[in-house]
Amino acid sequence: MSPTHRLLQDLVRLPSVNPMGRAVTGEQFYEHRVTAYLERFFIDLGVPYKRTPVAPLRDNIIARYESPGASVTFLFEVHQDTVPVDGMTIDPFAGEVRDGKLFGRGACDVKGGMTAMLAAFARLVREKPAGAANVLMACTVDEEHTFLGVQELMREGLRADFAVVAEPTRLQVVDAHKGVVRWKVRTEGRACHSSRPDQGVNAVYRMGRVLGVIEEYADRLMASAAHSRLGPPTLSVGRIEGGVSVNTVPDECAIEIDRRLLPGEDPQTAWLDFRKHLTARSPVPVVVDPVGMACPALEALPAPEHRERLARAIDAVEGKHEVLAVPFGTDASTISEAGIPAVVFGPGDIAQAHTKDEWIELDQIDRAAEILYRFATG
Repeated sequence: MSPTHRLLQDLVRLPSVNPMGRAVTGEQFYEHRVTAYLERFFIDLGVPYKRTPVAPLRDNIIARYESPGASVTFLFEVHQDTVPVDGMTIDPFAGEVRDGKLFGRGACDVKGGMTAMLAAFARLVREKPAGAANVLMACTVDEEHTFLGVQELMREGLRADFAVVAEPTRLQVVDAHKGVVRWKVRTEGRACHSSRPDQGVNAVYRMGRVLGVIEEYADRLMASAAHSRLGPPTLSVGRIEGGVSVNTVPDECAIEIDRRLLPGEDPQTAWLDFRKHLTARSPVPVVVDPVGMACPALEALPAPEHRERLARAIDAVEGKHEVLAVPFGTDASTISEAGIPAVVFGPGDIAQAHTKDEWIELDQIDRAAEILYRFATG
């Protein structure tokens, strides 16, 4: 294996699972093992870095390459966390290499992209090419759930002229994507022994009646005015939970709502519209919790010179490039909202992200690293 491929294997073998709000414990959770590895990586490179606590066992880490005489600064940003490993059919942390692919949780989303960025960053540090940009290499936490890491990064006042955010884009440029806002809806009941359900009120049954109203609202969104590149806004119920045991009538049931936003949509306004619809039409009493997390949409900006510089680097390696819009959210929108123009780029295909046998093609990582190096050196 090449040093770059070994780097990816090291990262995949370090669990950094985001618990996604679940009350779970174990060695696989949180990003601290990856952060410690990155700290050693930057120490060995001899570059200045800063490690910032965001939450227990969750630190952002950012390193800086100062290019002599540079007038422009680029931000390379990538998240350290992965989604959970439930249901995987392979060893999630083995980093097995087979048929030119590396398998494991996070291989595609997004430790492959992290590897490409780190490889390009290290090459800049070692070769010190004339005319290169300054590069900030930021590795953040909690992208998969509530975006705490990138929000903290932007609160610190970090400045750059342009940002490239690593996500699997098949080595193409993504300049627009949907945003997301999430909240919970609850129904309440009265608990009793399941042998006498008539003495209680089943909160799960109540939620069943509410779900039909929510599905109607989701269908209405799908039929609303669509963005020319991103399609319509959407809403989905992703989780449901209720009850404490099978022989107890449940006194509470909760669902989690995932609402995808178009550019220009306000998260709070989307929540208010849903709450108004549900409270007016629900056949049973409901509680709509406040917004739990929100990430804005990424809106395409007029083609700036730095985006074109990245496109030229892709063309030099791949022969051609595409500029895409995607339905999933990334850290790029938070960075862009803070005043740093941002695009999304990286190796891998989103179709392999979060899958039961997640993998990435190793040669894409090499090509991504070459593209990023060319981008930084102009």
